[in-house]
Amino acid sequence: MCANKGRCQYLNMSKVPELTLLFWVMKIAATTLGETGGDALSMSLEVGYLVSTAIFGAVFLLAVVVQVRAKQFHPMIYWTTIVATTTVGTTLADFADRSLGIGYGGGTSLLFILLVGSLGVWYRALGSISVNTVATPKSELFYWLTIMFSQTLGTALGDWTADSAGLGYAGSTIAFGTLIAVIVILYLSTTLSRTLLFWGAFVLTRPLGAVLGDFLDKPLDDGGLAFSRFTASGILLGFMLICIFVLPHRAAKISH
Repeated sequence: MCANKGRCQYLNMSKVPELTLLFWVMKIAATTLGETGGDALSMSLEVGYLVSTAIFGAVFLLAVVVQVRAKQFHPMIYWTTIVATTTVGTTLADFADRSLGIGYGGGTSLLFILLVGSLGVWYRALGSISVNTVATPKSELFYWLTIMFSQTLGTALGDWTADSAGLGYAGSTIAFGTLIAVIVILYLSTTLSRTLLFWGAFVLTRPLGAVLGDFLDKPLDDGGLAFSRFTASGILLGFMLICIFVLPHRAAKISH
């Protein structure tokens, strides 16, 4: 038995947030910000996909180090790291799809394999891929690597459905929104694995953010709202900061 009640409570808390409605709203905002922010650097400033990926990759690695070294859950650190995964995911997926010449389908397939491989290695190493077990440096590293692959896959998947599959921004938004709604229904009405449903929803919110980001900054003739990427990014960043500093955030409880 732990003699220090406060210490015991601290040891039972994860380094990731509780999975509430606020989490999913912020996740979609972060993924949309990753799309507009990544495109702002690589396209609007004409830095290019490869250099942009290197820049965002360095930011991502720094954010992960800070997150892993933190002693407990900090919303600002956590969501900064999430945004870093979305921006590097955007430029990395664009680099794979366009600069490497493998197309949206090829990029989506490659990234799906990497995501499944990451989850498989994580499970074999630690025996669980549940986010409620993320409390040690090793589990955190697996968590963030898997998230980075999921964000990159989501970018490629969103671009593939909107462009190659011909659904457009509105059609893709409806498609991914419907799939997420199905996962919510399964969560509420079945006993399917919560871990499986979480990762399914986590992956699908990324392409939803990707098509929403494109919808915000693409020209009116292409079905977008014609916001500049910088304006859209500023609005999304402001929204996320309000959520971080105004609304309550709780760490998830660790599953033993």
